[in-house]
Amino acid sequence: MEKVLIDGKNYEVIKNHRDALDIADLEGKITEYFDDFDYILGDYAYGKVRLKGFNEKNNKHFKPINDYAKIDEYIKTNCAYDCRYFILKALSVEKNK
Repeated sequence: MEKVLIDGKNYEVIKNHRDALDIADLEGKITEYFDDFDYILGDYAYGKVRLKGFNEKNNKHFKPINDYAKIDEYIKTNCAYDCRYFILKALSVEKNK
């Protein structure tokens, strides 16, 4: 799998549907809010990227609404039909706190 670095954070590209992943477009958009998520889904609507975090059940921040097991269902019900989207898996989190 391909690995990418965005704003000093490492991610593995799980899916890149319709070549959606644009690193330059994501710079500055994956904020500290996403540090607690195992995965980030990015989809494009009206030319703009929308981001949503998901977790596996063993993550201490897990909530059913962000269950990674339901990511395909989320894409089908909340994203435009056949839209461009990508899924990133967080490999490391570097917090400067």
